[in-house]
Amino acid sequence: MTPAAIDRFCAGLPHATRVEQWEGVVVHKVGGKMFVMQPPRGGSRELWFKADDAHYEALKDAPGFRPCPYLARARWVAVADPAVLAAAEIKAYLTRAHATIVARLPRKTQLAMGHVPAPKPAGKRRSAFDEPF
Repeated sequence: MTPAAIDRFCAGLPHATRVEQWEGVVVHKVGGKMFVMQPPRGGSRELWFKADDAHYEALKDAPGFRPCPYLARARWVAVADPAVLAAAEIKAYLTRAHATIVARLPRKTQLAMGHVPAPKPAGKRRSAFDEPF
C-alpha cells in the first residue's frame, strides 16, 4: 500500500482523526490517542503503529518489523517498508491498532463513540453476609 492509501484507510476507520504533528508527521488518532504514524511525504517509508500486547512480542522480532523508536515501551512497532506487505495484512494491523486504542479509552468515551465496551471483569464483591458468625 502506498502512504496515501494507508492515509485514506486510516481516515475511514470509525471516529479516526488525522493531524500533522512534529514537522509533518501524519498521525491518526481515535479518542485523542494515537494509533498510527507516518513520516512526512518524501521522507522515510516507515509505518509506525500500536500493537496489542499479544501481538507485540511476535511482531517486534518478525522480518521487516522492529520495536518503534521512543514508543517501544508502549508496544508500538515500526515497519521498514509497508510496500512489501500485502494490503490486506496492513489493513488488518491498522484495524487492530485502532481497536486496541478504542478498548483502552475510558468507558464514557467509548459509549459516546457508539462502541460497546467490554464488560468489566467480574470480581467477588464482599457483603455483610459473607462474613462468618
